[in-house]
Amino acid sequence: MTEVADAPAFPRPRTCPYHPSPDYDQLRDGAPLHRVRLYSGRTVWVVTRYDVARRLLADDRLSINRNDPGFPVTLRQFEAFRRFKKRTLVGMDPPEHGHYRRMLIGEFTLKRMNALRPVIEQAVGGLLDDMIAAGPPADLVSSFSIPVPSMIISRILGVPYEHHDFFQDTSRRMLTASTADLAVAARGEMENFIAGLADSRGYEPGLIQRLVDGPLADGEIDHDDLVSLGQLLLLAGHESTASMISLGVVTLLEHPDQLMVLRAEPDTMVTAVEELLRFLSIAELSGARVAKADIEIEEGLTIRAGEGVLVDLSINNRDAATFTDPDTLNVRRSARNHLAFGYGVHQCLGQNLARAEMEIALNALLSRIPSLRLAVPVDELRLRPCGVVHGVEELPVTW
Repeated sequence: MTEVADAPAFPRPRTCPYHPSPDYDQLRDGAPLHRVRLYSGRTVWVVTRYDVARRLLADDRLSINRNDPGFPVTLRQFEAFRRFKKRTLVGMDPPEHGHYRRMLIGEFTLKRMNALRPVIEQAVGGLLDDMIAAGPPADLVSSFSIPVPSMIISRILGVPYEHHDFFQDTSRRMLTASTADLAVAARGEMENFIAGLADSRGYEPGLIQRLVDGPLADGEIDHDDLVSLGQLLLLAGHESTASMISLGVVTLLEHPDQLMVLRAEPDTMVTAVEELLRFLSIAELSGARVAKADIEIEEGLTIRAGEGVLVDLSINNRDAATFTDPDTLNVRRSARNHLAFGYGVHQCLGQNLARAEMEIALNALLSRIPSLRLAVPVDELRLRPCGVVHGVEELPVTW
């Protein structure tokens, strides 16, 4: 790619918990692609139109292999991903990706998640009991948003919940590390933890046990594969949903008209969850790819083989050509076609779980604590640094 001297720096940090960086406004001009400059000085494409984003996320001429020299590393600490010989599921192309995904997909079907709803409801109810008994104020992140998905993914995987402090801390350090060395160290700790569970059979009934007794015993995967899958699911299974619960609460409290709709029409929570996923797009940097072949976008505009491509989900989920008045939260909006979970073969494996957890957690929280409100002004909330998953460090609330 020809370097462009005035290409804007990318990514840019958010300044508001529920809006993309205002620096992205210049990229939302209706053009399908723009050139942006990464921290390394390298120029890559960023996709800025929904229809093109959706098409490219399903295009097998784009690779998600982070070890490819053309793969766009968006942040310095992400160089850590290149240091591991064993790639995770989210860094594999078909057909390798399909081989491993098929081993897991049955655990996250809509039918399985519907059967799990009573367990989620029980966990949510118990945490709210504890929070209400302790009385206000409370940090919603540590007392509710993180424990809900941590409990559930622990149950699904068979990881004893007594280890939650360790894996929550390790996950946080992996995602917010300021250097590649720190990210590598945190991931190493997580992998050693999963390996220890598998080797000692210290797990409870769940997915890890089924992988040990099935694919591992049958030679379909090796020990490193098992560890890689386990650490990925444990990390992804709680971090993103925890952030969505916290930011969903902030967003609704800051939009009282929409909160009023939810209180008057509880069934609207189903569409509200989809709208919050679209509106917040917390995993905005998850759509990084490298072109394996030339891809013509339109006449006179072609992505060349070897060029890096970024599908920024926060920009494409605010495309006015697809979503009317996209910067306005509308809990009645039919937004199921958003890209918050990605699209194509790499669409989020745990999306049914995330939806169920958000719906149950937000419904219960808002109904049981109707006077819930922020304990500090919204502009005093500490936002996570630009990274894999957007979120807040703490969420002080009272009632």
